[in-house]
Amino acid sequence: MAESLIQISIAVPQEIVPIDKAYFRKVAQSVLGEEGVKKASVSLAFVDDPTIHRLNKQFLDHDEPTDVLSFPMGGGKSGLEGELVIGVEVARRIAREHGHSEKAELALYTIHGILHLVGYDDKSFTKAVKMRNAERHHLKVLGLPDIAPHLKKRK
Repeated sequence: MAESLIQISIAVPQEIVPIDKAYFRKVAQSVLGEEGVKKASVSLAFVDDPTIHRLNKQFLDHDEPTDVLSFPMGGGKSGLEGELVIGVEVARRIAREHGHSEKAELALYTIHGILHLVGYDDKSFTKAVKMRNAERHHLKVLGLPDIAPHLKKRK
């Protein structure tokens, strides 16, 4: 059997929220495959609030924990490369607030982060709508509920 050209590595340097590595590897591989990526190396790190807060402040100058940070590392002959840092405590709070599972919320963050790695952008309303539609597509493919946030057009 040939080795997969899509490699997903997962780090879990926290014990707050249990992470099913095989499941999140499947989520990442599904999104990459559906997006037409044939060759990739992506790492996922599921971290606590202090870690994602520090990184969000360092890289985006946002002084708060966030859901997911995407770090594209290039592409070319070696394929798509990137890293996602995913906030498990943010996922826990949002999941409880909206009445769905942490696992589904973390899957949404994984989907969102990978979409950024493959080139989606949510900086404008039009681009954000495309990204939300893609998130909904991937949630459906994975058999997950539609928990993608709804957008409100700014005036």
